Amino acid sequence: QPNAMGGREVGGLANQLAVHMDIDNVQDQKDLKTFWQSPTMCEKQGLKAVDLFNAIGDGKVKAVWIMATNPVVSLPDADKVKSALSNCELVVVSDCIAETDTTAFAHIKLPATTWGEKDGTVTNSERRISRQRSFLSPPGQARHDWRIICDVAKRMGFGEQFDYQGPVDIFREYAKLSDYKNDGKRDFDISLVADISEEGYDNWTPTQWPITRRAPTGTQRMFDDGRFFTPDKKARFIPVTAALPANASDSDFPLTLNTGRSRDQWHT
Repeated sequence: QPNAMGGREVGGLANQLAVHMDIDNVQDQKDLKTFWQSPTMCEKQGLKAVDLFNAIGDGKVKAVWIMATNPVVSLPDADKVKSALSNCELVVVSDCIAETDTTAFAHIKLPATTWGEKDGTVTNSERRISRQRSFLSPPGQARHDWRIICDVAKRMGFGEQFDYQGPVDIFREYAKLSDYKNDGKRDFDISLVADISEEGYDNWTPTQWPITRRAPTGTQRMFDDGRFFTPDKKARFIPVTAALPANASDSDFPLTLNTGRSRDQWHT
């Protein structure tokens, strides 16, 4: 199960850059490129989950690496997802379970650690970063996601850029980036812990970001000064209009069926 809030902070969505930088902002693209000393940087939004599998099905995406999710079960139109993966040239799946509906289509299966074996941080919906400490050793050949990514990067010739020795190294870089060219422009800022010691990281207690010199113990409530992260500092209210299902019931089709999923049953 991926950590949704934490994933947004690190830019884990197709329409984001890391630490709440804007993928459509040219200056943010340049700043991140400079910070990472990268020859290239994303300049436009990528494909979101459903669009990605449509592109795989159309042959536009020829390789996919699936981590921490089971799209053959969790995405809509499962038969379409199955068809896309069955025709994809390279399907890599990282999972903590050997046989799933998705691993059945994998050319390469990478054994990953599960929550009781992981070591790092997670963030919940109230911006609270918590330490996740393992209480079980990884079984067999299972490895942490960050370690797998670093090892693959090394094989591809990027070992110097992915030379992390542990989660604390990644966390420090992440915290340092949150402060880079920020100057109060972005809400996500944990710059105070950019140089955290290994002992400090190991003994971390749950803390709500931003964590800055102004708020060294974290920030319980945001926007209490009436200023928001918009150009004019005013809040944005977006009205939405409810829509009926695309297929209305009638005398020939009198039943409306749903998937039976509960709200939090996402990713299986």
